[in-house]
Amino acid sequence: MNNLTRFIAVVAAVGSITACTDLVTKEVDSKVVVTSANGTTNIVPSDALTGSYNALSAFTDQASIYSLLEHTSDELIPPTRGVDWSDNGVWRSLYTHTWDPSHSNINNAWNTLNQNAYNTQFILEAGGVSTQQAAEAKFLQGFNQYYIIDFWGLLPQRKTSEGVTVNPKVLSRTDGFAVVEKNFLDALSALPTVAAGAVPQPQASKAAANAMLSRLYLNKGVYTAASAVGPYTFAPADMGLVIKYASAVMADGYKLNDDYFANFMATGPSTEIILTSVQGTPQNRVYMTLHYNQNPSGWNGFATLSDFYNKFDNADKRKGIPAGQIPGLPFGKTSASNFAGIGLGFLAGQQYNDDGTPITDTRTGLPLQFSADVPLSGAATNKGIRAMKYHPAFYGSYILLRFGEVYLNMIEAKVRGGSDPSSSTTALQDMNTLRAKRGAAPLAAVTLQDVLDERGRELYWEGIRRIDLVRFGKFNDAWSEKGANADPFRVIYTIPQLAVDSNPNLKQNPGYGGN
Repeated sequence: MNNLTRFIAVVAAVGSITACTDLVTKEVDSKVVVTSANGTTNIVPSDALTGSYNALSAFTDQASIYSLLEHTSDELIPPTRGVDWSDNGVWRSLYTHTWDPSHSNINNAWNTLNQNAYNTQFILEAGGVSTQQAAEAKFLQGFNQYYIIDFWGLLPQRKTSEGVTVNPKVLSRTDGFAVVEKNFLDALSALPTVAAGAVPQPQASKAAANAMLSRLYLNKGVYTAASAVGPYTFAPADMGLVIKYASAVMADGYKLNDDYFANFMATGPSTEIILTSVQGTPQNRVYMTLHYNQNPSGWNGFATLSDFYNKFDNADKRKGIPAGQIPGLPFGKTSASNFAGIGLGFLAGQQYNDDGTPITDTRTGLPLQFSADVPLSGAATNKGIRAMKYHPAFYGSYILLRFGEVYLNMIEAKVRGGSDPSSSTTALQDMNTLRAKRGAAPLAAVTLQDVLDERGRELYWEGIRRIDLVRFGKFNDAWSEKGANADPFRVIYTIPQLAVDSNPNLKQNPGYGGN
């Protein structure tokens, strides 16, 4: 026996909230892992698999992974309100694309994703692991690795049988793409088929693997480009694979839901939910944006940009449902809270209590009216339209994969020249099917700009926007209080300095200095 010991943490989300701080994960159990000379670990696969599923709660936080996906985009702004949300500039530097190698959210995302990916390796090397358990571990490994290659353009790798003195090798982005691709493809055949309609969906399934493959091939031109900054070429054959795997999701019964906001309610019903978190709820999405005089009392943080809000027609159902008009949640409660004062979608203008009376901002003494104009620094307490997809009266599990994205992947792939026998409709037909479901007027033609705009309207604040902007060549553009990137290399993030210092195989990404 090699008697090499390892320590892995089984993490669980905790539901405590303290002011504007993160809802963190805590180590609540641990196990000493022994790896034998033949590379087999002594862990119980089912327990370790549970730990890996629970670790996906990291995606529910408002910082770390989520902040890298949304705060750097054109659909979310993190205004400083007095001393609130200053936090040494961590939010502003993401928004303005001026982060450095010591940025805490980048560091935390790096550590979380790499640890999550590494922990799944213990399952794959365990004795007695079943075919399905191995498939689920491969999916979870690929899921975490996907974000590593997207964020940093490389992929660290180390076997569990290697000693702590062995530095992880580092794969290029192209080689990392191949590893992620293989994980999803290898997992596909042994994953269970989970039909649409079961809410929540906390288990890896064929639909989940097919959904991630559709996203992976859609972005292949980015991940395999000679340079991270492009240019990006999207091969018709890859776009055909996007359509193929999106169609496979549809073959399992997933389709656009008639009621858009029902997708985000525990009561459903939904034909779109493909994968949800086991631990960690959507409450961060509620608290991070609501004003402290609303019910529930929020942290009065993030808002959307006026230009993004103006992309929605008034008839578009995704724009929202005003408070008091949500089915089953009328104004009227005066004692026990029912959160009737919170609307769905974008919260603009006057805000209300549960009984329908207007809210007064206790800090200013003025009516609480959310306005579209919002500066990045020195914002008044009422500035910025808020977004509310997960209503506090109805939310259940946090959505990690939804069919609305898969459907739009298919549309974009068709516009980029892809085709597959599994789909007989045109991109325009598909687009107008989606828009009809959402109450928007049909288009006469569909361009790539139409696709990007529609992805924003359908998927806002769901943690996909940065990926879209990079693929469309828009990530370096200017938007409200963010100038055009003087540093195009910021399409990938800096590697945390501590990681570079501790592993000589890691070379800092171009533009960020260092080795």
